[in-house]
Amino acid sequence: MTGRSLRFIDVRPRPGHRSQGQLIAGNIVLRCALGKGGISAFKREGDGATPLARMGLLYGFKRPDKKVLAASGLALRTLSRNDGWCEVSDDRNYNRRVRIPYGASHETMWRKDDLYDICIVMDWNLNPRRRAKGSAIFFHLARRGYTPTEGCIALSRADMNRLLPYLSDQTVIRVWR
Repeated sequence: MTGRSLRFIDVRPRPGHRSQGQLIAGNIVLRCALGKGGISAFKREGDGATPLARMGLLYGFKRPDKKVLAASGLALRTLSRNDGWCEVSDDRNYNRRVRIPYGASHETMWRKDDLYDICIVMDWNLNPRRRAKGSAIFFHLARRGYTPTEGCIALSRADMNRLLPYLSDQTVIRVWR
């Protein structure tokens, strides 16, 4: 990779592992975790699938109390303890950031398991938002062993720190089967 931002990142399933993938960024290939439902062209809320799609990187969050080693060309907002993400299809804030406590079911962004220490929002089902087409599809940190996500794409902390300097709001993740 060169010193400028990546235009495309490709994600493909790892042969024999539907919930793990290979992330190709320029001339490097990284292991990643995918949704427990594999990759789906028909993403639905709660199916655990990673969307078969092209998704731009919009902005991200970082925990202020955790080390984010690399600078990024992508705007990284400071995550707060009361940040959440609404996952109820018929709520007016479906698939949007909310402040918690929040009345409808939501994802808590400030997590004990460190997955969202670095969390990048991808443009899945945001504009326009369609009911039950999936929410909170993020690019974030992976669990040890790259166990499945709920539909997100996840990298190790070291790999995310390596990639951050090359990400911008012009970067598009292309998920293939």
